[in-house]
Amino acid sequence: MLEKTMTPFQNRLKKLMHQFVKYTYKVSKQFPKEELYSSVSQARRAALSVVLNYVEGYCRRRFKVKLNFYEIAYGSLGETRYLYYFALDEGWITKEGYTEAVKLADEIGAMLWSEIESVEDKADREK
Repeated sequence: MLEKTMTPFQNRLKKLMHQFVKYTYKVSKQFPKEELYSSVSQARRAALSVVLNYVEGYCRRRFKVKLNFYEIAYGSLGETRYLYYFALDEGWITKEGYTEAVKLADEIGAMLWSEIESVEDKADREK
């Protein structure tokens, strides 16, 4: 349903976010078992929060509300990005795994920031 109302840019962004979640679930399986209820769970929740907040924001009518959800998504992206750094520093993931995650996160971040700026302009003009 959303795919029919989203622009090609928005669809691409959502697909990249989906890839990021799937990658995070895959990579977090490499984390130590004792991290299952802490770092693993947090990384998965944060990555999923990126796409869930973006989609929920997209579905909202008021631009100020959209903006709030998009900003939460951006914050969750930063959180997940840090968790990848932490996992690399702890030796839980390879440098290649980290680089791939950061590349994807940076692309999502740039696109999401563009969406935030666009919605922010509209929110400023909203009653």
